[in-house]
Amino acid sequence: MVDSTDYPVSFYFTLSFSGVDAAFKEVSGISKELSIEEIVCGGENRFKYRLPTVSNSQNLVLKRAIVPAGSQLVNWCANCIDQGLSNAIQPQNVILRLLNASGIVCVQWTFNNAYPVKYAVSDLNSQESNIAIETIELAYTYFDISSDTKFDNLFT
Repeated sequence: MVDSTDYPVSFYFTLSFSGVDAAFKEVSGISKELSIEEIVCGGENRFKYRLPTVSNSQNLVLKRAIVPAGSQLVNWCANCIDQGLSNAIQPQNVILRLLNASGIVCVQWTFNNAYPVKYAVSDLNSQESNIAIETIELAYTYFDISSDTKFDNLFT
């Protein structure tokens, strides 16, 4: 059994792509879902059959303070989004790692064949003193989950 102090916290994570680490304040959209199709059976009016079809995922949404020009991630976004499909999109595997208090990986998500689909900058307002945030959305084919064996028996 794992002590409650051993549970990983959601603010200690790293993200990398193409071997480059990138710091973010927030990552969201880590989900997958199995779609269903409802089938009505002739002569049976009490229920519908609910059959599984395909799985789908949300876009991975990354938020961070705007990084000065020259960021490999921003260059990759610009190359994919600005080229209008005149050049082939270069998908990358993106790896997100959740760390424990000692900096050891507890859970790792690998987003396969990811590519940017949206780049946005927070509103600029001269009446507020907020940090300017850039948001990057990545579409991906699927993601894999791997974890530290210490946490494998948590829910069994």
